[in-house]
Amino acid sequence: MQQALEQAKLAALAGEVPVGAVLVRDGQVISRAFNKPISENDPSAHAEMLALRQAAKSDENYRLPGATLYVTLEPCTMCAGAILHARLDRIVYGATDPKTGAAGSVLDVFSSKQINHQTIVEGGVMSEECGQLLRDFFKERR
Repeated sequence: MQQALEQAKLAALAGEVPVGAVLVRDGQVISRAFNKPISENDPSAHAEMLALRQAAKSDENYRLPGATLYVTLEPCTMCAGAILHARLDRIVYGATDPKTGAAGSVLDVFSSKQINHQTIVEGGVMSEECGQLLRDFFKERR
């Protein structure tokens, strides 16, 4: 999660909402990314999506079994759907998102037993550090 937090800090420096993601498999980082929807004029350029795209391109496979995604903010529904489609084993997130969180805060996409893949979810890891980075960012912008 520390590496994801470093990615989030890079996002803040770039004027993006400070969210960072790191994808790990077999103890090795396979991709890392930070939010870029503003700079890329792309509403789907969330840190999670970019990390998934990078790893899938490298693996030449849209499925990433055995991987764990560390992300500083609870995923939204778009990212949760992509995580499920990529068949990630696990997601670990920092701060909860009371407005758009889809891992238990607003929705819980991952708890649906009808979905053909189950991803383990762990939230609240380094939540204070992740949340403070977001609070500081939005305080400066308001």
